[in-house]
Amino acid sequence: MRTSAIDMTTGSETGHVIRFSLPLLAGNLLQQVYNLADTVIVGKKLGDDALAAVGATGSVTYLFYTLCLGLATGAGILTAQFFGAGMMKRMRSAVWNSALVTAVFGIIISIISVLLTEPVLRLMDTDPELIGMSVRYMRIACAGTVAVAAYNWINAIMRALGDSKTPLKFLGLSCVLNIALDLLFVMVLHTGVQGAAIATVIAQCISAAACTVYAFRTMPELKMAAEDLRTDAGMMRLCVRTGLPIAMQSALIAVSMVALQRVTNGFGKTAMTAYTASMRVEQLVQQPFFSLNASLATFAGQNIGAGKTERAERGLRAGLRTSSVLALIMMTVFWIAGEPIIRCFISGAAPIALGAFALRTTSLCYVPLGSIHVVRGFLNGAGDTGYAMLNGMAEVVCRIFGALIMIRVLGMDCRAIWYTTCLTWFVTGLVGWLRYKGGAWRNKAVTEQQTAAEPAVPMRKRQGSRV
Repeated sequence: MRTSAIDMTTGSETGHVIRFSLPLLAGNLLQQVYNLADTVIVGKKLGDDALAAVGATGSVTYLFYTLCLGLATGAGILTAQFFGAGMMKRMRSAVWNSALVTAVFGIIISIISVLLTEPVLRLMDTDPELIGMSVRYMRIACAGTVAVAAYNWINAIMRALGDSKTPLKFLGLSCVLNIALDLLFVMVLHTGVQGAAIATVIAQCISAAACTVYAFRTMPELKMAAEDLRTDAGMMRLCVRTGLPIAMQSALIAVSMVALQRVTNGFGKTAMTAYTASMRVEQLVQQPFFSLNASLATFAGQNIGAGKTERAERGLRAGLRTSSVLALIMMTVFWIAGEPIIRCFISGAAPIALGAFALRTTSLCYVPLGSIHVVRGFLNGAGDTGYAMLNGMAEVVCRIFGALIMIRVLGMDCRAIWYTTCLTWFVTGLVGWLRYKGGAWRNKAVTEQQTAAEPAVPMRKRQGSRV
């Protein structure tokens, strides 16, 4: 079966944005289901200490992954813009050179993260009784960073060409394979936390390889001639320059979340329990917004690459309408059923009451939260990835200094944790909207500087072409 790219420069803007985001949403939810299954397997079979040891590595491995994830997003942005502009030579050059950049960075980060595993975990004051298991798990997981990089790279390339369904299939393969291998290594072979890490790395490697082979065999747009397989230093620099700010944004956000977690820990077990439960719910809430972000990035990239700026903005407005409707629905649900939802995660009257308060409070800012993701996706697709750094800095400032002011200066109790979250979303959403209205994104498209070097190719002539 052949897979073809989808041209988003024609047809209904709202239809493209929603249809493209649905498979992404399904994939995000599938990933959450896998995370839950992995937690159950490790926790039930290996015990609470093993689960805590694995959990202690989460924020650290995420920090190591962000560079690769950012570079993959940058590769997708360039691919979408060149494809939308009909600049197929440049598109194939972006695909090939971004693959080289991703491979090199993935290997380097894998090596660095493995070497720094124990020092970083000790720096984070990981429980001495858990440090051994945490180190063993994290070293194996970090060794597979190059597979994470490859998997996200090919997914970004396929999404840039308008195909969000095929990556969903391979994500499903990865999740099913991961759970099966978890059961094999942990419950049958009794390899402990190392087995859980090995299962994840194997699943990532197989999925990345299978998805890459499938994409290059079935998508005519990715058929490479010998002349396409050339190293281009300029294109490599462009890939790094586009993706690095997004990677740094993710790292900054991760740092701000770690800082807020430390503040939460200072209020004791009730606050920690309520915060953990509310964060789990928030992760589910944000999945539709994450999907709209990726959808807008592709839609904006193709249309701005094609010079259809007004159409790209109409897509942005469609995304904002969709996110606002979803936000209002979820806010209503949490105000009506906040306490029963929290009861699904925790027990105890005090944590449940505090968790329900958390859901109701933060849900009031779901509209600006949705706008953060939609506007961010649009600006990234337009090539204004420099804004990503501003976005990350805004979150760091709001989370850290907002919490300090509310607690140290105003003398608030633990409820300040969620007031800080609301403040962060509101300010970050405002910063994104001001960036959009400022119009700096209008001259950020990489295709503007390179159109003269290659004439555009009409969509009907693109498939399988060697322009």
